[in-house]
Amino acid sequence: MTLADVRPTQGGPATTRGRRPQSARRRRRGFAAWGFALPFTLLFALFMLVPVVSSLYMAFTDMRGADLRSPLAVNFIGLENFAEALTDPKFQQAAGNTLYFVGVAMPLTLIIALLLATLLNSGLTWFRSVFRVGFYAPVVTSIVAVAVVWRFLLQPDFGLVNSALGVVGIDGPDWLTDPTWAMPSLIILAVWRNVGFSMVILLAGMQGIPRDLYEAASLDGAGAVRTFRSIIVPLLRPTLLFCAVIAGIGYLQFFEEPFVMTQGGPLGATNSVAYEIYNQFGFGSYGLSAAMSYLLFVAIVILSFLQFRLLRPKS
Repeated sequence: MTLADVRPTQGGPATTRGRRPQSARRRRRGFAAWGFALPFTLLFALFMLVPVVSSLYMAFTDMRGADLRSPLAVNFIGLENFAEALTDPKFQQAAGNTLYFVGVAMPLTLIIALLLATLLNSGLTWFRSVFRVGFYAPVVTSIVAVAVVWRFLLQPDFGLVNSALGVVGIDGPDWLTDPTWAMPSLIILAVWRNVGFSMVILLAGMQGIPRDLYEAASLDGAGAVRTFRSIIVPLLRPTLLFCAVIAGIGYLQFFEEPFVMTQGGPLGATNSVAYEIYNQFGFGSYGLSAAMSYLLFVAIVILSFLQFRLLRPKS
């Protein structure tokens, strides 16, 4: 027997003994990781998963406020709550108002944010930070404070908006009490309040575009419009997708504006799906409000899917 014949036999057990401590260390690290993650996992399950599962169960029952003491004694009614929601005239009006709000506010927010980001990215370097903070300030301002200011601005008799229109001979409407102008007023408020967030994200995306591309476009004779259309917009598609998804989800759930400004009026002109869910929950119709919530969830999923299909980066 040679030394070469002995070495594999002696190396096998040594290798096995070397692997065992490594496996034990990996198991200990895994247990430690789960130990650190366990508090969050328990809190997440308690405050997120349990309410979600409970609301899903509630959507298929006839649970009302009187059933809170015995939630398991309610009747399972299948899809009746969903059918009732879809055939409810108030919910249909709220859904139409929400689509109107999203269909106008979301593209308007993205367009204005893109234009502002382009202007800030092209120049104004010495006071760019001042503009950036100024446009972003409404995002972090309390909606209650914003609503109070805008209610004064839109007052029909002494508001700043109608006073400015009166200077040029235009008789301004009753913005928040006119069914025609109430929703546009809330859209203007929402766009003004949220455009700063998308502007900052888009500006960061523009600053990540290599300057070499701008110089190459300039050497090829491309103007500002052609550079914007052929370079900036295609390279910003992932950033635009992010802003569109975030804005779409937020606007589909718009609640604070009608709750603080109009209480869903006048004549339901500013009633939203989220505000109608709030009203039904306040009335004690827990099963119906849960069903409406899941219909809103389906709408959010559909809108996000369409945005991913439309704005995903081209390969």
